[in-house]
Parts: sequence; structure tokens; C-alpha cells
Amino acid sequence: MRPTQVLQGGGAPNPKINHWLGDWGSFGGFKQKGIVDYGLSANRQNPFAGAAHDAIFNTFRRTKAQVFYWLPPLLAGYYLMNWATERNHYLNSKAGRAEFAEEE
Repeated sequence: MRPTQVLQGGGAPNPKINHWLGDWGSFGGFKQKGIVDYGLSANRQNPFAGAAHDAIFNTFRRTKAQVFYWLPPLLAGYYLMNWATERNHYLNSKAGRAEFAEEE
């Protein structure tokens, strides 16, 4: 007959007597009952089910939420580049060179 844990002089269970793993993280202890775990084999799943639908509507939702963060700087940059390109074309044209010929 084996002595009980109390008679062996320790509050912690003896690993030789039962399946106790240690204090850290509360490993071990009583085996749990009533937990059912179901699984599905990888070759029985449909990983792309609804992918096209989710891609369209998720993209719309995320764009709608972020549009005011990226659209104003994008428009400002576009109009600034458009102005700079037109100004460069004007300054390098015959009329622009005639207008600003004295400044150089």
C-alpha cells in the first residue's frame, strides 16, 4: 500500500504517484469531464467558401471607414502635381520665356 500525499509530507503532489506536472500555469490537476471537441478533416473543408463575397463587401466596408484619411492628401497631391506640370510647361513655352526673360 502506498502512503498518501499528506503522509509523504508535502502539499504538492508527488509526480511518482500521479500525473502532476508542476505549479507554473496549473498544469495537471483533475481530468476534466464534459468537454467535447469536434474537428473536421482538412480535405473535407471548403476554405474559399464565400471568399469573393467577403472580398467585395469587406473591401467596401474598410474603404468607407478609411476614405477620409487618404483621399484629401491624395487629391491635394494630384492638384499640386497638376499645377506644377502646367506651370513648368508654361515657363518653358514661348510666352513664358518672353514674360520671365528679364528675371534670369
